[in-house]
Amino acid sequence: MEFRYLGKTGLRVSELCLGAMTFGRETSEEDSFKILDRFVDEGGNFIDTADVYTRGVSEEIVGRWLQGQKRDDFVIATKVRFAMGEGPNDIGLSRKHIISGVKESLRRLGTDYIDLYQVHAWDPRTPLEESLSTLNDLVREGLVHYIGASNFKGWQLQKAIDISRRNGWEAFVSLQPQYNLLCRATEWELIDVCLNEGLGVMPWSPLRGGWLSGKYTKDMVNPPENTRIALAEKEGWGESWSNYNNDFTWQVLDTLYAVAKEAEKTPAQASINWLLNQPGVTAPIIGARTIEQLEANLGSAGWSLTKEQIDRLNKASELYVSYPYNQDAIDQRKRGRE
Repeated sequence: MEFRYLGKTGLRVSELCLGAMTFGRETSEEDSFKILDRFVDEGGNFIDTADVYTRGVSEEIVGRWLQGQKRDDFVIATKVRFAMGEGPNDIGLSRKHIISGVKESLRRLGTDYIDLYQVHAWDPRTPLEESLSTLNDLVREGLVHYIGASNFKGWQLQKAIDISRRNGWEAFVSLQPQYNLLCRATEWELIDVCLNEGLGVMPWSPLRGGWLSGKYTKDMVNPPENTRIALAEKEGWGESWSNYNNDFTWQVLDTLYAVAKEAEKTPAQASINWLLNQPGVTAPIIGARTIEQLEANLGSAGWSLTKEQIDRLNKASELYVSYPYNQDAIDQRKRGRE
């Protein structure tokens, strides 16, 4: 596995990041350790979790695994924002909750510092200055090395960067957005902000909950039982069958399956490799409930789709773009006629 710099920092991370959201939920501690060990065997050093994942259990599992490792060999990322209790201050990005959150994450992870501390989502109730100044203090104290954001809109991310710059505070070095062949609206503003400001991009849900894994075909009436999409349909999650059983999805999947066959890779491997070739992307976050799933996802690195294959996937997955996001396309057409 190759290493890439995280944004414009000097921090080098593996080109695939291991997401630990399943640890303690669908994956036992024993199997989680096996997944972590196998990821490291392939050269991975970048592990992402969050305090809210199974109410801290994911962090605890990663922490117990870390006790048998050389801590400085790994880049550990976690997040703060969502509810960790029933109290009025057990949620959000207030100074109180962030400080409480980082202390608890450090305890669960069994470490003296967090490499990348990320705000999990925007908090409309807390002044941005309060959150950013608190994060800056954590870096100055050495409890956190870098800070990042997840699930921000373009204007929110740019505003945070500008406030930090104006005050001389530590700024976000990365963004963790949803980004995949079925979710390319991320490119309309967020990727441009990251490229312009030098933030690394860590896409979550690179397979869109399994839609890009190769399990689904347009002749299906319902998703197979015991799949994440079937569960999403019952729970009303975003990746549900109802939301994605449409012509656009099948158009993307038809092209993906053809490209994967040509490349002699699985659809999941081709999907993640497509992400690895997108501008600004540092490390897609691969999740795994089993060691077999991890093995399959690890096969997305160490090779590359051809430019022609990437272009075909780009065309098949391109979303309709209206004003004002269509201006770049209009300008390109004008330049082509000049």
